[in-house]
Amino acid sequence: MSLAFGPEDRQSLADAVRQSLRGVIDPELGENLIDLGLIYFVAIDDRATAHIVMTTTTRGCPAVNYLKDGVHNAALAVPGVTAAEVGVTYDPPWTPDMISGPKDEQQPKAKPRFWRPW
Repeated sequence: MSLAFGPEDRQSLADAVRQSLRGVIDPELGENLIDLGLIYFVAIDDRATAHIVMTTTTRGCPAVNYLKDGVHNAALAVPGVTAAEVGVTYDPPWTPDMISGPKDEQQPKAKPRFWRPW
């Protein structure tokens, strides 16, 4: 039995990985990385390794490692994916117009500037 996957298998796994990435939520914006436009590239090679390129909303984002780990774990959770490699890039830089969905839902909800628990 060969470990190599055909193009259809790779595309099917890539689609499943994208769906799994919808479960990774940006902790600041409260939306998934796919809809925010933070996932730039998903591909599966012939050994069933997921290759993912992502970004964050800003350089120096304090959640970059959290998000990267979440992406890695979400890819590995897909049955058939044997490994995952996640890269982070800032080219092109992320902008709010990369958010998908209806126009009235594209802008992230503003967070309160100050939060008091009382």
